[in-house]
Amino acid sequence: MGVKQLATKIDEKVKNALDCFCKAKGYKINHFIENAILDKLEEYEDISDLGKLRAESFRSFNEVISKLKSDGQL
Repeated sequence: MGVKQLATKIDEKVKNALDCFCKAKGYKINHFIENAILDKLEEYEDISDLGKLRAESFRSFNEVISKLKSDGQL
């Protein structure tokens, strides 16, 4: 896996809080930031998946139970 550099400007208070947190927990800042970005990307992917799921048709619980009973599976 290749590595790329990322440069960004953030609020000084946020940077100080990040430094203090990582130092207190023994985390490396780069590792912490990379994990935070991955978590956020996954969250957005989950939200997208949720929207797709909501658009799908579904059967109610009672419909599923009735179908299982009629098929002799319940």
